[in-house]
Amino acid sequence: MNQPRALRLGVAGPVGTGKSSILATLCRELAGELSMAVVTNDIYTDEDARFLRSAGVLPTERIRAVETGACPHTAIRDDVSANLDAVEDLEEAYGPLDLVLIESGGDNLTATFSPALADAQLFCIDVAGGGDVARKGGPGITGADLLIVNKTDLASYVEVDVPAMVADAEAARGGLPVLALSKKDPASIAELADWVRSLLVRHRSGTHIPTDPGPMAPHSHTHP
Repeated sequence: MNQPRALRLGVAGPVGTGKSSILATLCRELAGELSMAVVTNDIYTDEDARFLRSAGVLPTERIRAVETGACPHTAIRDDVSANLDAVEDLEEAYGPLDLVLIESGGDNLTATFSPALADAQLFCIDVAGGGDVARKGGPGITGADLLIVNKTDLASYVEVDVPAMVADAEAARGGLPVLALSKKDPASIAELADWVRSLLVRHRSGTHIPTDPGPMAPHSHTHP
């Protein structure tokens, strides 16, 4: 029986919420047991890819950068061809792979991946963005397969009640999972890694059905 293609897991969220750190954490936790690769997205740079390469979490050739040249959502939602090409090139060069992580460029609360690109997606917010972020909603917060409330170790410095923030997120998500995460908290890191392992089992068995959190809200951008 042929192994199914790699699970493609999208990671989205606003700028500064810790997406690259989450990717690095997942690579450190899982690369010893899974064959992995990473695709990062930035508008004009490969900064996130360089961060991951310098962290030594995967062989450098397994980390690819997509420079979108446009608003971050474009390459993960509207025209995913550049990302699909990068993923398929990695699978062809280093396959069979178990897991490909795809990091969105930093966008707003409405960013979501096309199901044509990601089999599942997690959305990242952080306590430094304010305790009311989860209540503001948006398709990433309400519909992603996993919502991460990140940087919980900073809560006391920014006067955020983490249990209240998590409760707000759970209320917004109708039973979908929420994880309070800190890179300084081994228990939360283990919980994240176990969630990915469980998702991979469902992907391999064919019982995971990719769902679309919903299109981004109508919006426009002004470019110089």
